[in-house]
Amino acid sequence: MTILETARVKVLENGTGLDQAEVLEVLNLPESEIPALMEMAHQVRLKWCGEEVEVEGIISLKTGGCPEDCHFCSQSGLFESPVRSVWLDIAQLVEAAKQTAKSGATEFCIVAAVKGPDEKLVEQMEQAVAAIHAEVDIEVAASIGTLDAQQVERLARAGVHRYNHNLETARSYFPEVVSTHTWEERRDTLHLVADAGLEVCSGGILGMGETLEQRAEFAVQLAELNPTEVPMNFLDPRPGTPFADLPLMEAPDALRAIGAFRLAMPHTTLRFAGGRELTLGDQGAEQGLLGGINALIVGNYLTTMGRPMERDLDMMDRLQLPIKVLNKVI
Repeated sequence: MTILETARVKVLENGTGLDQAEVLEVLNLPESEIPALMEMAHQVRLKWCGEEVEVEGIISLKTGGCPEDCHFCSQSGLFESPVRSVWLDIAQLVEAAKQTAKSGATEFCIVAAVKGPDEKLVEQMEQAVAAIHAEVDIEVAASIGTLDAQQVERLARAGVHRYNHNLETARSYFPEVVSTHTWEERRDTLHLVADAGLEVCSGGILGMGETLEQRAEFAVQLAELNPTEVPMNFLDPRPGTPFADLPLMEAPDALRAIGAFRLAMPHTTLRFAGGRELTLGDQGAEQGLLGGINALIVGNYLTTMGRPMERDLDMMDRLQLPIKVLNKVI
């Protein structure tokens, strides 16, 4: 039985994700098999997630000056990158949420470049979420680093419904990417988030020099978290960072990864995130949306330019993919 035949029974019919060895088989499929993989992944996402695409906008509350040494990130204060430290006030966050909602987005994620929040940042998050909910009909997610149990509870009480904390890469490769904290610290925060009843959002960046074996390891480690959402980023090498000279991921490898992650996590929201414009272009982005992806970030990212929001919305309309609507319980 071929790996796609196995996936048809195990994933499409039964809703069980592929294991690590099976994911690796998918990642090694010949290029001629990619269309069949994309079709299988699309069928899986339609059956287990539905046809709607979730749209999200993100904004950086605190940009730059981070004390961590994530080798892909231009926000680290340890590297000679052009990003400088900037803080936004609550009025700016509310306005950004309003603009995001106008696109039809149901999610608005507030991000801060910190290892973890201090009291000032937690208080500002509490105030910002209250202000946004008072004026904008949108869900608020957060990504402000490593948390303790008390901080998680405060964010939950404030109205944050989903928390993002990326594992970034496979456990075995993580020391090659970050040295100032551990993979286990990230996982521990995600366990706290899940225990508090918040939705777990965790993904990472592909194309940072990891092997295919480590890519398969990463997919399964994410699946073990039972995440609501997995953002899929592709490395956009940033000037001044240790990964500045790494090559862009090849488009066929990116498509294999999209299909493999969908077959590893049939019930999870897979979100197109940073780097898709460079790695896949317009045609590849359409293939991804018809190959297992069921969410995307519109507009710009934290320190890099994305696609114009209108182009993404036009693409979804052309592909006849409905945008998820907000369905809050009042």
